[in-house]
Amino acid sequence: MGPMNLPVRVVHAADLVPADPSPGMARQSAFELPKLWAGQVETAPGAVSGWHHHDRNESSLYVVSGIMRFEFEGHDGYLDAHAGDFIYVPPFTVHRESNPTDETSVAVIARFGGGTPTVNVEQPPPSHRG
Repeated sequence: MGPMNLPVRVVHAADLVPADPSPGMARQSAFELPKLWAGQVETAPGAVSGWHHHDRNESSLYVVSGIMRFEFEGHDGYLDAHAGDFIYVPPFTVHRESNPTDETSVAVIARFGGGTPTVNVEQPPPSHRG
C-alpha cells in the first residue's frame, strides 16, 4: 500500500504546491479533496492582495506569524488578525488581505465546500452606511 493510499497521511512542508494565486499573495496547497482544501498563504511585507472570494467554500484561517488585515464588502474599515488568531470567511464574501507590517505574514487555511478555491474579482463599490 503506497503512502497516498493510507487513510491518514502527512503532507510535508517541502511538498506544498503553488495554488490559486491572488495578486500579492502566495498560496500553497497541501491537499484538495472533493469538499476540503488545505494549505497556507504567505503575504509579503506591505503587500495588498487583489479582491477575491472563495465561491461556496467556507474558509478558516489560523495566523501563524505576522498580521493579516482583512477588508470586505459591506464593511467600512478593516479587521486585523494577529499570530494565534483564527479568521472565518463566509462563502462568496468579496474581500482582500494585506500585510501592514515589515515582516512576512503566514497563515494556515482550511476551506470546506468544494467550490472554486479562489475567484479573483474587481474591487466592490464602497459601502454606504446611513
